[in-house]
Amino acid sequence: MTGVDALLVALGAALGAPLRYLVSHWSREGLHAVPTVGTVIVNVVGSFVLGALVGSALDGRWAALVGVGFCGALTTFSTLALEIWGALTERRHTEAVLNVALSLALGLGAAWLGYVITN
Repeated sequence: MTGVDALLVALGAALGAPLRYLVSHWSREGLHAVPTVGTVIVNVVGSFVLGALVGSALDGRWAALVGVGFCGALTTFSTLALEIWGALTERRHTEAVLNVALSLALGLGAAWLGYVITN
């Protein structure tokens, strides 16, 4: 990785992180939904974008900017894990199982769709 690649990662992250915050805030405040909705949305969108990036076979600079930087900052496995753990410890088992199932099914489907569209 070069200094330029590191700057591209930082630029992508500077776009992805605020977008994740805005989607999470919008889903809680605007939709009056449970907090997990925002996490599912950003993870599915990030999966689609990353699948599209891989399918398009763009060079390493795009991977640094979009894949590592933008998608890395937009998506969040740690928040997903924490939300599932919280639902389990609060005995909201149905919510926990739905969160896992929807996140995996929609995320894999979005990654596949992005790949297929650009390949």
